[in-house]
Amino acid sequence: MNFTHCDHLTPDEANLRVDVFVVEQKFSVEFDEFDEPNRAEHFVFRDESGRCSAVCRAYTEGDPNEWHVGRIAVAKHLRGKGCGREILSVAEDFCRSQGAERIALSAQVRASAFYEKCGYSAEGEIYFDEYCEHIKMAKTLN
Repeated sequence: MNFTHCDHLTPDEANLRVDVFVVEQKFSVEFDEFDEPNRAEHFVFRDESGRCSAVCRAYTEGDPNEWHVGRIAVAKHLRGKGCGREILSVAEDFCRSQGAERIALSAQVRASAFYEKCGYSAEGEIYFDEYCEHIKMAKTLN
């Protein structure tokens, strides 16, 4: 796979997020102010044919020591093959290079075991984002 990162999503990259979060998971709100150009770094994996296969974003809200990652979406045919872990690792490396000491994320509870395997720990109580249970998770970088 080929990896790139940029400050905005192309239409096919945005379409992957729509396919995963809106079509498959039935969320009604997928894009927010962090998807506007220059608000976040977007990480993209493309397969050998150039098709968008996985995406993730990272941003800070003013504290350069803490970054947020999220909106990790992997094409259905590649799930369970390490793409999610790989793109999360690339985002973490980028955040680390920007001086981050900690990364926080809002995990769907059904995906929290994945994040635990990647070194994240739950913080606080479960809450709902639309209809779906989420929990804040964080990882200290070293």
